Amino acid sequence: MAKNNKKGSLLRILRYVKPQLWLVIIALICAAASVLLSLYTTVLVGEAVDCITELGADFAAMTPILIKIAVIIPIVAGLQWLMYFCTNAITHRTVKALRTDAFRQVQNIPLSYIDTNAHGDIISRVVNDVDTVSDGLLQGFQQLFTGVVTIIGTLCFMLSLNLEITLVVVLITPVSFAVAAVISKLCFNKFREQSKLKGELTGFIDEHIGGQKLVKAFGYEEASQQQFDDINERLNICGRRAQFYSALTNPCTRFVNSLVYAGVGVFGALRVITSAGTFSVGGLSCFLQYANQYTKPFNEISGVITELQNAIASAGRIFELIDEPEEVSDKNCEVLQNCDGEVLLDDVSFSYVPEKPLIEELNLNVKSGQHIAIVGPTGCGKTTLINLLMRFYDVVSGEIRVSGTPIKQLTRNSLRRGFGIVLQETWLFKGTVRENIAYGRPEATLDEVIEAAKAAHAHSFIRRLPQGYDTVISDGGDLSQGQKQLLSIARVMLTLPPMLILDEATSSIDTRTEMRIQSAFDRMMTGRTSFVVAHRLSTIRNADCILVMKSGHIVEQGTHEQLMANGGFYSELINSRKENA
Repeated sequence: MAKNNKKGSLLRILRYVKPQLWLVIIALICAAASVLLSLYTTVLVGEAVDCITELGADFAAMTPILIKIAVIIPIVAGLQWLMYFCTNAITHRTVKALRTDAFRQVQNIPLSYIDTNAHGDIISRVVNDVDTVSDGLLQGFQQLFTGVVTIIGTLCFMLSLNLEITLVVVLITPVSFAVAAVISKLCFNKFREQSKLKGELTGFIDEHIGGQKLVKAFGYEEASQQQFDDINERLNICGRRAQFYSALTNPCTRFVNSLVYAGVGVFGALRVITSAGTFSVGGLSCFLQYANQYTKPFNEISGVITELQNAIASAGRIFELIDEPEEVSDKNCEVLQNCDGEVLLDDVSFSYVPEKPLIEELNLNVKSGQHIAIVGPTGCGKTTLINLLMRFYDVVSGEIRVSGTPIKQLTRNSLRRGFGIVLQETWLFKGTVRENIAYGRPEATLDEVIEAAKAAHAHSFIRRLPQGYDTVISDGGDLSQGQKQLLSIARVMLTLPPMLILDEATSSIDTRTEMRIQSAFDRMMTGRTSFVVAHRLSTIRNADCILVMKSGHIVEQGTHEQLMANGGFYSELINSRKENA
């Protein structure tokens, strides 16, 4: 299985290289030309050696040979520079395409994949694993291009000099291949395991940095450190074994290469003695240099086996991400237009795990402009209902309609543009305050952004920032949780969609600011369908209809006064909060 994965990953990498085929051809031509010229230089050196006899050096015959060598050397250097330039370009363009596809896939895969996989592991695949592929390709291309041409070229030159000694070189070569093949298999398995452990470690670090306050609040530092040490130690052991196996390659192939050199020296010397002048000392000198040049690519290629095996293992993890099934295409769906805010849920059932039903046969009919509050105990399905409305998840059975059209027949983009959503967890990106507010409407003017900020009661604290609306924030790190929430609310105020979803939108805001925000929400929700998930009585008591959920079902619905008068589950929830207040 590992072998098939290894071969499949390599073939897919080569498909990414294919668009740069013209660069590959140029690199191969440069490699061939530089190697052939280098090999010809070896012939010239042999000829120069033969100019030295018992009577002394024949400088008249040696001078034109030295001039040729002096001309060839800078040409070879220029060809090698051009080859390295091409291989760098091939690698970087290939890696760019690979990383682009990986990140595009992150945008297109279902949210269920993001929810069920460690974020750090996903990040590691897009960043670290792609970098590993880059390093492996860069070294691999450079060594393979020159190596293959050098092996073929030296064989041809050696055959032209002496067939018997060339056979000695060729017969010993398979030993080097056998050694490299065995070690290569061991390296691949260990580097694949190493890549997996790196992803696990990155995921662990990502989780604990994000939750550092909780770690400190619960005094979990030592336990957290122990968990890190355990993963790190497994990575350390795996990494050492991988490096050990890869380190065996070079000395083993060098030992085989030494055998080749020794064989050439012994048989070549005997040939010089017995050839009666047909095989000269200069020819033996050439052969010894060719033996070194022939075996050198095996050393170089074995030297980058570590990077190549690591790259192929990392590529396998990237392709696992790229091969994840995407969301069902909505290419042939219609665009939601003239949305009136009517929402209908007809016998909707949903579960994250098939054996654990969550929402079963849920029915709801929301009229245009209604203000719907959703309450219930933790885990009853409130946030899940929001996920279904936004089509972050698709229903298992039943149907949801918006403005009379099933949402599965609508493009996700147009459906989601019909909703404005403010969640309990805020999200801000690195950029100016203005850019963060205008995230849903990048073309909005500064005046429109300011009006939205004023409506969200964020204008006053924004003015106090160093550069006001042009202040650059990094994930909201310089802002309080309440200020982040106000910016998120201002973002929705700017878009003013026909439907609103507020999931504990004022949970991080003080009571006084909440009253101001609530009045802004009331103005914003006028004539707009709104769904509000909240626990505070002040947020839900004025709703047109309150849905009381329990175990995935709507057990009660009505106004606050009606539900309190019924004395059912809703009144129990409200009374229990008053008792605990």
